[in-house]
Amino acid sequence: MDRPERFVGAAAAVIDDTGRILLVRHTYGRLNWELPGGIREPDESFEETALRELREETGVRTTIEQLTGLYYERADDLHQMVFRCRFLGIPAPTPSSPEISDCDFFSADELPRPISDFTIRRIRDAIVADAPGSVVDIPPRTWLE
Repeated sequence: MDRPERFVGAAAAVIDDTGRILLVRHTYGRLNWELPGGIREPDESFEETALRELREETGVRTTIEQLTGLYYERADDLHQMVFRCRFLGIPAPTPSSPEISDCDFFSADELPRPISDFTIRRIRDAIVADAPGSVVDIPPRTWLE
């Protein structure tokens, strides 16, 4: 039986000791700021996806504390899980992929632009660390410039 390809991704919400969140800036599309993350590879758990993408994009290695959200973007038929991670301090985040031009920690009250409302939602859910009880259906993104 042929099955249509489904996209499933995972992201790492890395929070430092002062409560700031690690974001990466893309080198493509809107050149937006985003949580480190990406599409799951074959034979990879969601946790492994989040940690691999974090390492590939920023060089940071850490451990997962908890799942903070499961989201569904109907426009792209994409499910995404977000995991809260604690920043251990070493190594310092450094853009480590051609897809990433910059990375840094930001206060949730002073997030850089451009950024999507979807990214802001996932950041807030991760900081509160109280996962929604069900899949969050995400409408088309709104961009904050």
